Amino acid sequence: MADGVAGKDKCGEQRLVSLPLSRIRVIMKSSPEVSSINQEALVLTAKATELFVQYLATHSYRHGSGNEKKALTYSDLSNTAEHSETFQFLADILPKKILASKYLKMLKEKRGGEEENDDHDESDDELES
Repeated sequence: MADGVAGKDKCGEQRLVSLPLSRIRVIMKSSPEVSSINQEALVLTAKATELFVQYLATHSYRHGSGNEKKALTYSDLSNTAEHSETFQFLADILPKKILASKYLKMLKEKRGGEEENDDHDESDDELES
């Protein structure tokens, strides 16, 4: 397990994980079901998180435009969340970016559709009376 060393701490000693354990502990304790956190569980959660992020980044890079640009972009991540069944649960967290003008247009169309539905509901109420 020591061969998976990811970084060094302030004293120059090698660490098993790169993510700050104190932040992970705070996130874990924010759940009402969690009363205490074992140190081993904390380290394993941090390592699992690192491996997940690494897998997401690698998958997004390989299947996105990253190979051409030699860079990983937000759109690569959002496309992975949208198109990959494995990462589908991230679709709400990593939505596709759209221009504000397109969003406003979508809102207007949605409101227009709702108004038409309201008009149909009112005419249905008049027919029932």
